[in-house]
Amino acid sequence: MATLAIGDVQGCYDQLMRLLEQAGFDEHRDRLWFVGDLVNRGPQSAATVRFVKGLGNRAVTILGNHDLNLLAVAEGLRKPHRGDTCDDILAAPDRDELLAWLRGRKMMHAEGGYAMVHAGLLPQWSIAQALALAREVEQALSGPGCRDFLRTMYGNEPARWRDSLTGAERLRIVVNAMTRMRLVSADGALDLDYKMGLDGVPPGCVPWYDAPGRASRGTAVIFGHWAALGLLVREDVICLDSGCVWGREFSALRLDDRRLFQCDCRELAGTAIEE
Repeated sequence: MATLAIGDVQGCYDQLMRLLEQAGFDEHRDRLWFVGDLVNRGPQSAATVRFVKGLGNRAVTILGNHDLNLLAVAEGLRKPHRGDTCDDILAAPDRDELLAWLRGRKMMHAEGGYAMVHAGLLPQWSIAQALALAREVEQALSGPGCRDFLRTMYGNEPARWRDSLTGAERLRIVVNAMTRMRLVSADGALDLDYKMGLDGVPPGCVPWYDAPGRASRGTAVIFGHWAALGLLVREDVICLDSGCVWGREFSALRLDDRRLFQCDCRELAGTAIEE
């Protein structure tokens, strides 16, 4: 049995099938870890979700910002963005089943010396604390108050973590860190606007994974979300968002031996709309 960690799919179902074929994936034996953003920007969100859902416990899927956006749009709490491509799910005959399955996914996963989150972890959080905070968000999503949670989920404040945070503010900063963050400031504030690569990092900020004293450093953290950063494989962090939906590469890492698999996605160049 092998475990493959997969970068942001974003509805690129055909490219996912090609990548899994290259990696020799056996759906009866192997496991897949998806780093979030199964949907949106690519052309086949519904097919992607149906496939991953059909894998059952052979797939571990965490939620990304595009997955959460879909849930909010489906509830009528947000209008679709100009570049959204989730109409195939919203109009599907099995729409309710697909959305319910998404609501039941994790915010974070940890196993076998690895942790997986879509965007990042705040420097103050140990893996144990981050997992506990992720469970709080998961309970809000899967419980009767899901609609209220989605209504109050958006916003950039609070920008700094405090253990004393409660209610919507507490859940919001957890969601922002785990699904939107790329940089943090020297005093631990989230930067939720930066989308470029490492060359343009503003003074006073660092990538979240290079924050001094990061409490999660003892575990290798797998993440996505940062296409401009691209593939990054270090002992302590692994970024697998190599820009498939933008026509670059689609990446998977076999965790058992850290063997990398990639497929070329140049046929998708120019099809996704940046927001």
